[in-house]
Amino acid sequence: MALGFSTQATGSGGDILPIVKWDAKGGDLIRQDRTQGADGMWVKDESEVALPVKFVMDLERIEVGFLSFASGAPDFRVAKIGEPRPECPPDLGADGKPAFKPCFRVRICNKDLGVREFSHSAKTVLRVMDDLHNQYEAQKSANTGLVPVVEIAGTEVVKINTPQGELRFKVPQWSITQWVERPAAMDGQPAAAEPTPPAPEVVSAAVTATPPPAAPAGGDLF
Repeated sequence: MALGFSTQATGSGGDILPIVKWDAKGGDLIRQDRTQGADGMWVKDESEVALPVKFVMDLERIEVGFLSFASGAPDFRVAKIGEPRPECPPDLGADGKPAFKPCFRVRICNKDLGVREFSHSAKTVLRVMDDLHNQYEAQKSANTGLVPVVEIAGTEVVKINTPQGELRFKVPQWSITQWVERPAAMDGQPAAAEPTPPAPEVVSAAVTATPPPAAPAGGDLF
Protein backbone atom coordinates (compact mmCIF):
# COMPACT_ATOMS: atom_id res chain seq x y z
CA MET A 1 0.00 0.00 0.00
CA ALA A 2 1.26 3.46 -0.91
CA LEU A 3 0.97 4.95 2.57
CA GLY A 4 2.10 1.84 4.41
CA PHE A 5 -1.00 1.36 6.56
CA SER A 6 -1.80 -1.96 8.16
CA THR A 7 -5.57 -2.18 7.99
CA GLN A 8 -6.10 -5.89 8.48
CA ALA A 9 -8.55 -6.70 11.25
CA THR A 10 -7.02 -8.38 14.31
CA GLY A 11 -8.67 -10.74 16.74
CA SER A 12 -7.49 -9.54 19.82
CA GLY A 13 -5.87 28.44 21.93
CA GLY A 14 -6.94 30.36 19.02
CA ASP A 15 -3.94 29.82 16.74
CA ILE A 16 -4.65 26.09 16.39
CA LEU A 17 -5.55 25.10 12.83
CA PRO A 18 -9.28 24.34 12.69
CA ILE A 19 -10.29 20.82 11.73
CA VAL A 20 -12.79 18.78 9.81
CA LYS A 21 -13.50 15.24 10.90
CA TRP A 22 -15.24 12.23 9.44
CA ASP A 23 -17.87 10.33 11.43
CA ALA A 24 -17.10 6.77 10.35
CA LYS A 25 -20.41 5.45 11.71
CA GLY A 26 -22.80 8.16 10.55
CA GLY A 27 -20.98 9.04 7.33
CA ASP A 28 -20.88 12.77 8.08
CA LEU A 29 -18.17 15.32 7.34
CA ILE A 30 -18.12 17.73 10.28
CA ARG A 31 -16.39 21.07 10.59
CA GLN A 32 -15.27 22.14 14.04
CA ASP A 33 -14.82 25.80 14.89
CA ARG A 34 -13.71 27.44 18.11
CA THR A 35 -15.19 30.70 19.32
CA GLN A 36 -14.14 32.76 22.32
CA GLY A 37 -16.89 34.02 24.59
CA ALA A 38 -17.00 37.22 26.61
CA ASP A 39 -15.61 35.28 29.57
CA GLY A 40 -12.51 34.37 27.57
CA MET A 41 -13.42 30.69 27.39
CA TRP A 42 -13.09 28.85 24.08
CA VAL A 43 -16.11 26.85 22.93
CA LYS A 44 -16.24 24.23 20.17
CA ASP A 45 -18.98 24.56 17.59
CA GLU A 46 -19.63 21.66 15.21
CA SER A 47 -21.69 21.66 12.03
CA GLU A 48 -22.18 19.17 9.22
CA VAL A 49 -20.68 19.91 5.80
CA ALA A 50 -23.16 19.13 3.04
CA LEU A 51 -22.11 16.62 0.39
CA PRO A 52 -21.00 16.71 -2.34
CA VAL A 53 -18.07 18.95 -1.48
CA LYS A 54 -14.77 19.78 -3.18
CA PHE A 55 -11.50 20.97 -1.67
CA VAL A 56 -7.80 21.02 -2.37
CA MET A 57 -5.99 18.28 -0.45
CA ASP A 58 -2.25 18.62 0.18
CA LEU A 59 -1.44 14.98 -0.57
CA GLU A 60 2.18 15.86 -1.37
CA ARG A 61 2.70 16.74 2.31
CA ILE A 62 0.42 14.19 3.94
CA GLU A 63 1.71 12.90 7.27
CA VAL A 64 1.42 9.31 8.47
CA GLY A 65 2.20 7.69 11.79
CA PHE A 66 0.27 7.08 14.98
CA LEU A 67 -2.44 8.81 16.98
CA SER A 68 -3.76 8.44 20.53
CA PHE A 69 -6.64 10.06 22.40
CA ALA A 70 -5.73 8.43 25.73
CA SER A 71 -4.90 11.80 27.31
CA GLY A 72 -8.20 13.31 26.18
CA ALA A 73 -6.50 15.33 23.44
CA PRO A 74 -5.06 14.12 20.12
CA ASP A 75 -1.44 13.00 20.48
CA PHE A 76 0.16 12.71 17.02
CA ARG A 77 3.44 10.93 16.32
CA VAL A 78 3.69 11.48 12.57
CA ALA A 79 6.11 12.30 9.75
CA LYS A 80 5.65 13.46 6.17
CA ILE A 81 5.24 10.71 3.62
CA GLY A 82 8.65 9.57 2.42
CA GLU A 83 10.40 10.49 5.67
CA PRO A 84 11.27 7.91 8.34
CA ARG A 85 8.11 7.00 10.21
CA PRO A 86 8.20 7.30 14.01
CA GLU A 87 7.98 4.14 16.07
CA CYS A 88 4.63 3.29 17.56
CA PRO A 89 4.72 4.15 21.30
CA PRO A 90 4.08 1.12 23.53
CA ASP A 91 1.51 2.95 25.69
CA LEU A 92 -1.65 1.11 26.65
CA GLY A 93 -5.09 2.64 27.07
CA ALA A 94 -7.45 2.17 29.99
CA ASP A 95 -8.85 -0.94 28.26
CA GLY A 96 -5.40 -2.53 28.13
CA LYS A 97 -5.20 -2.23 24.35
CA PRO A 98 -2.56 -0.20 22.46
CA ALA A 99 -3.28 3.49 22.90
CA PHE A 100 -1.76 4.54 19.57
CA LYS A 101 -3.29 3.60 16.22
CA PRO A 102 -2.04 4.13 12.65
CA CYS A 103 -3.26 7.46 11.29
CA PHE A 104 -2.88 10.10 8.62
CA ARG A 105 -3.01 13.89 8.88
CA VAL A 106 -3.41 16.21 5.89
CA ARG A 107 -4.43 19.79 5.12
CA ILE A 108 -7.45 20.67 3.00
CA CYS A 109 -8.70 24.03 1.75
CA ASN A 110 -11.61 25.70 -0.02
CA LYS A 111 -13.25 29.12 0.19
CA ASP A 112 -15.97 27.99 2.59
CA LEU A 113 -13.86 25.95 4.98
CA GLY A 114 -10.61 27.88 4.73
CA VAL A 115 -7.50 25.86 5.57
CA ARG A 116 -8.23 22.95 7.88
CA GLU A 117 -6.62 19.81 9.19
CA PHE A 118 -8.16 16.45 8.44
CA SER A 119 -7.00 13.27 10.18
CA HIS A 120 -8.28 9.78 10.96
CA SER A 121 -7.24 6.50 12.51
CA ALA A 122 -10.19 4.22 11.67
CA LYS A 123 -9.07 1.33 9.46
CA THR A 124 -12.04 1.78 7.13
CA VAL A 125 -11.04 5.39 6.43
CA LEU A 126 -7.33 4.51 6.17
CA ARG A 127 -8.19 2.10 3.36
CA VAL A 128 -9.97 4.68 1.23
CA MET A 129 -7.25 7.27 1.94
CA ASP A 130 -4.70 4.77 0.70
CA ASP A 131 -6.71 4.31 -2.50
CA LEU A 132 -6.95 8.09 -2.93
CA HIS A 133 -3.20 8.47 -2.47
CA ASN A 134 -2.62 5.77 -5.09
CA GLN A 135 -4.68 7.86 -7.52
CA TYR A 136 -2.57 10.90 -6.59
CA GLU A 137 0.67 8.98 -7.23
CA ALA A 138 -0.60 7.83 -10.64
CA GLN A 139 -1.52 11.36 -11.76
CA LYS A 140 1.07 13.65 -10.16
CA SER A 141 3.75 13.35 -12.87
CA ALA A 142 1.29 14.71 -15.44
CA ASN A 143 0.35 17.61 -13.15
CA THR A 144 3.70 19.01 -12.02
CA GLY A 145 3.36 22.13 -9.88
CA LEU A 146 -0.35 21.61 -9.28
CA VAL A 147 -2.32 20.23 -6.34
CA PRO A 148 -5.29 17.84 -6.49
CA VAL A 149 -8.90 18.77 -5.93
CA VAL A 150 -10.73 16.01 -4.09
CA GLU A 151 -14.50 15.63 -4.32
CA ILE A 152 -16.51 13.71 -1.75
CA ALA A 153 -19.51 12.75 -3.85
CA GLY A 154 -21.25 10.74 -1.14
CA THR A 155 -20.66 7.79 1.15
CA GLU A 156 -20.07 4.08 0.80
CA VAL A 157 -21.23 1.49 3.33
CA VAL A 158 -18.60 -0.90 4.69
CA LYS A 159 -19.65 -3.96 6.70
CA ILE A 160 -17.19 -5.79 8.94
CA ASN A 161 -17.80 -9.13 10.64
CA THR A 162 -16.52 -9.33 14.21
CA PRO A 163 -16.91 -11.84 17.06
CA GLN A 164 -19.56 -9.48 18.42
CA GLY A 165 -21.49 -9.46 15.15
CA GLU A 166 -21.58 -7.36 12.00
CA LEU A 167 -20.51 -3.72 12.28
CA ARG A 168 -21.60 -1.12 9.73
CA PHE A 169 -19.56 1.93 8.80
CA LYS A 170 -19.62 4.65 6.14
CA VAL A 171 -16.53 5.91 4.34
CA PRO A 172 -16.13 8.93 2.06
CA GLN A 173 -16.73 8.14 -1.60
CA TRP A 174 -14.03 10.42 -2.96
CA SER A 175 -11.71 10.88 -5.91
CA ILE A 176 -9.41 13.43 -7.51
CA THR A 177 -11.46 15.36 -10.06
CA GLN A 178 -9.18 18.26 -10.96
CA TRP A 179 -5.68 19.71 -10.51
CA VAL A 180 -5.19 23.41 -9.75
CA GLU A 181 -2.51 25.90 -8.79
CA ARG A 182 -1.55 25.68 -5.13
CA PRO A 183 -3.58 28.21 -3.09
CA ALA A 184 -1.39 30.68 -1.20
CA ALA A 185 -3.56 30.09 1.87
CA MET A 186 -2.26 26.52 2.12
CA ASP A 187 1.11 27.95 3.14
CA GLY A 188 -0.29 30.61 5.49
CA GLN A 189 -0.14 33.40 2.92
CA PRO A 190 -2.98 35.83 2.16
CA ALA A 191 -4.85 35.19 -1.03
CA ALA A 192 -3.69 37.28 -3.98
CA ALA A 193 -5.87 40.28 -4.77
CA GLU A 194 -8.03 40.01 -7.86
CA PRO A 195 -6.40 41.96 -10.72
CA THR A 196 -8.27 44.98 -12.04
CA PRO A 197 -9.65 44.06 -15.46
CA PRO A 198 -8.21 46.18 -18.29
CA ALA A 199 -10.40 48.55 -20.25
CA PRO A 200 -12.04 46.87 -23.24
CA GLU A 201 -10.14 47.23 -26.50
CA VAL A 202 -11.65 47.77 -29.90
CA VAL A 203 -10.82 44.80 -32.10
CA SER A 204 -11.01 45.00 -35.85
CA ALA A 205 -13.83 42.93 -37.28
CA ALA A 206 -11.32 41.37 -39.64
CA VAL A 207 -9.28 39.94 -36.76
CA THR A 208 -10.47 37.18 -34.46
CA ALA A 209 -8.91 37.46 -31.02
CA THR A 210 -7.85 34.12 -29.55
CA PRO A 211 -7.81 34.15 -25.74
CA PRO A 212 -4.90 32.43 -24.02
CA PRO A 213 -5.64 29.08 -22.38
CA ALA A 214 -7.04 29.48 -18.88
CA ALA A 215 -4.74 28.45 -16.03
CA PRO A 216 -6.17 25.81 -13.71
CA ALA A 217 -6.54 28.26 -10.83
CA GLY A 218 -9.53 26.63 -9.15
CA GLY A 219 -11.47 29.88 -9.03
CA ASP A 220 -14.67 28.08 -8.02
CA LEU A 221 -12.92 26.88 -4.86
CA PHE A 222 -11.11 30.00 -3.63
